[in-house]
Amino acid sequence: MSGHRKAAVLLAWVLCALGALPLKSAPPPDTREPAAPQSSAPGADSSAPAPLPYDTEYPRMGYAGEAVSNPVAALQRRLHQGEVRLQFRPPRGYLDSVLAALAIDPSSQTLVYSKTSLQAEAIDAATPRAIYFNEDTYVTWIPDTSLIEIAAMDDAKGPVFYILVNRTGVPPHLERQMGACLQCHDTFALMGGGVPRFLVLSSPVGINGDTLTGRPGVETTDETPLTQRWGGWFVTGQAGPLRHQGNILVRNPAELADPAKGRHWNIDSVDGLLDVSPYLTNKSDIVALLVLEHQVYIKDLMTRASYKSSRILGQLGAAAPAPGSWAELPAAAQKAMRPMWEGVARALLFVKAAKIDSPIRGSSGFAAWFQGRGPHDSRGRSLRQLDLNTRLFRFPLSYIVYSSAFDHLPGYAQDYLYRRIAEVMKGRDPSEDFAHLSAEDRQAILEILTATKPAFRLFASG
Repeated sequence: MSGHRKAAVLLAWVLCALGALPLKSAPPPDTREPAAPQSSAPGADSSAPAPLPYDTEYPRMGYAGEAVSNPVAALQRRLHQGEVRLQFRPPRGYLDSVLAALAIDPSSQTLVYSKTSLQAEAIDAATPRAIYFNEDTYVTWIPDTSLIEIAAMDDAKGPVFYILVNRTGVPPHLERQMGACLQCHDTFALMGGGVPRFLVLSSPVGINGDTLTGRPGVETTDETPLTQRWGGWFVTGQAGPLRHQGNILVRNPAELADPAKGRHWNIDSVDGLLDVSPYLTNKSDIVALLVLEHQVYIKDLMTRASYKSSRILGQLGAAAPAPGSWAELPAAAQKAMRPMWEGVARALLFVKAAKIDSPIRGSSGFAAWFQGRGPHDSRGRSLRQLDLNTRLFRFPLSYIVYSSAFDHLPGYAQDYLYRRIAEVMKGRDPSEDFAHLSAEDRQAILEILTATKPAFRLFASG
């Protein structure tokens, strides 16, 4: 790896905007009254560098073009057409109205106090950044700041990023951003070879939000042991004897080294740790954190595989096969793509996912809201059903198969993933990697997916 790319990798880790290593030298938030946004077509971006490396490396993805297939772009169209209005209400400004318009429940609130985001200097343990989310969209808010930052999964482009000026007197406008946001949300910080992505990291920080270790944070995936998660995050709920990295409130590295200093485990709220009155709830739910980490991990894998596959087809001079069969791909394309899509398939099936060694229980109501979203089969079963005793989900196949982003994967990718899921569920792949799936699990998943995902039925019957 070249020197400039190594530097770019490090910068990307440092600047990550979903719980990354804090940025000590981040500029303070702009306290001037912002000008009203210039009128532009929904989805336009005034911050985009010209040209983005994506434009030449992944021209088929068209990342710099207008993003129209995501919930934030849809909301901006509704605002533009007068179909919906956002209400500004202190102390959170437009936040409550934005969450309602995007169908995001307040119980999804998680609180991170590492100095991250475009408004890093406003964040510390007394004023953590709140993150609210559903399957496709992430809304972040910090008390007494001028911006709401939003990320969404676009069906065609993957992760896209927006800001909303959160001040009275400024008409609400969801403005797409690329230049600043992609310095964080690109693995190689726009130096080439990266793809847009979400990130959730764990990094021990002090109560001022600054790093205590001087090292990049640990990227959190399904495989990350729970003992290494949530550095720089508040965590509410019950996890028995689990000693995670959340809720550690210390001032310096010496205090961090003291195992008895500043630890707060198994708390049902953050009352007493900060002033909760500006926030929607007094929770930073452990179950919400687990679900957030899982879906970010899967969506990033899907994005990377989609971008790299588009590049492979371009290099081979091949068109995407219609109607999209994996078998119709050139042999060279299959060979190059298979490791990436196999990685997605294994992640969907929770291969090597960290075990839960003691029962976990949330405290915000998120678990009930999340499980209620379904879909359910005739017996009331759903891929959203939580286990939380030995693993995250009762049926170990990710609910992300129901997402719009999954439905808009290239046809050859859907074909590959459905076939692999069917092979594993029918016992045609005896690999030890799938030993965590009992015969009962496999039959239940096969039945649930057949009943709730029409596109899968052909593969289930084959």
